[in-house]
Amino acid sequence: MDADCIIIGAGLAGLAAAAALQARGLRVRVLEARDRVGGRTAAGVVAGAAVDFGAQWVGPTQDHALAALRAHGLSTFPTFHAGAKVLELEGRRRTYTGDIPRLPPLALLELELTLRRIDAAAAAVPCGGPWSAPDIAAWDTQTVGAWARRHVRSAKVRGLVDAAVRVVFGAEPDELSALHFLAYVNGGGGLLRLIEIEGAAQQDRVVGGAAALAPRMAAALGPVVDLSCPVEALSQGPEAVVVEARDGRRWSAPRAIVAVPPAFAARIRYEPGLPVDREALHQRMPMGGTVKFFAAYERPFWRERGLSGEAVTDGRPFSVVFDNTTPDGVPMLLGFVVGAAGRTWGRAPAAARREAALAHLARLFGPEALSPVDTAEKDWSADPWTRGCPIGVAAPGVFGPHGDALRAPWGRVSWAGTETADRWMGFMDGALRSGQRAALEVLAPPPVIP
Repeated sequence: MDADCIIIGAGLAGLAAAAALQARGLRVRVLEARDRVGGRTAAGVVAGAAVDFGAQWVGPTQDHALAALRAHGLSTFPTFHAGAKVLELEGRRRTYTGDIPRLPPLALLELELTLRRIDAAAAAVPCGGPWSAPDIAAWDTQTVGAWARRHVRSAKVRGLVDAAVRVVFGAEPDELSALHFLAYVNGGGGLLRLIEIEGAAQQDRVVGGAAALAPRMAAALGPVVDLSCPVEALSQGPEAVVVEARDGRRWSAPRAIVAVPPAFAARIRYEPGLPVDREALHQRMPMGGTVKFFAAYERPFWRERGLSGEAVTDGRPFSVVFDNTTPDGVPMLLGFVVGAAGRTWGRAPAAARREAALAHLARLFGPEALSPVDTAEKDWSADPWTRGCPIGVAAPGVFGPHGDALRAPWGRVSWAGTETADRWMGFMDGALRSGQRAALEVLAPPPVIP
């Protein structure tokens, strides 16, 4: 045996599993297809300042992420959100303060009722096992878009729901199972907690970037991570799991953890073949589409106008924008191109993409947005080892009949990754939780393959 456990994937989930097993005295080997660790966290530089091309925020109740940052000497600072927010719906721009946009009275009432209805429905869907929810068939056979068209009369309110879905999942409302949506909302403590800043998921950022966490976790493990090592095959027998890389290298261990998204786990050849339920997840949970576009400026002109830098829009290309000014004072805006727009973003020439992005920022915040000192983008759909972000998206009819296979061990093989988390799915916290849960499974006797 080359190790006690082979871990496929050196994102936060795989590294958390490795750390938990090492702490119990087990020998681990971590295999990573990329030439770096970190998975869906990634470091970038804009105007000479460190930024996160991938996951970047942490917030209250994300205890696993906050504990990992502290353990590895990283600190946080609050996301700037003082001032008025911008709302752009149906081509009209307005500003507002507080959590709820300024809308016509009837639309505002319907928005509040819709938020309550979503949170009430989510509370009835166990985030650790949505496939056991009451009325599962009713939720899992419809998309979020279909539900909204039936229950939300105001086009403005539907536009806000659509924007939230696109940003949180990187998917269109008509691509997403309502059951997956409700489980995700429950796992994050409510829809507003997923999308707001203060007291919510976007409350804090990491000094130096959240991408600094994974390299520190890997360094603490010692020389057990093999980079540029895509796994091609995994076979298991009565005594061991054998993992084979694309270059022909092989490793054996009594146990293995696959810590990559379902869509990428599908690229591995399994022997014996996977159970039908697990195979269905691999085939029907594609990655969402997300592009992060950064624009740095000489001064934070939006703040001078009393704006927070936060915008919600049903326009194009962005769905949301945040103030992404660095802790050392480089003024910056960050826009998200998501869903269908995110998946097709790379088809246009780079110059055209930049022009469209800056024009939209100018509509939202003023003409100064047309003159940045630097710009950068990260198109996760073009990333060869992710092909999307932030999460694998369950289509209707997936979670109901097949969802319990998302975390269920397959013989000597356990599954990790933020998609498998019981709380804070799609976030760094969910990834860390999933790795620690998979490590506990490895410490237990393996189930028998049916």
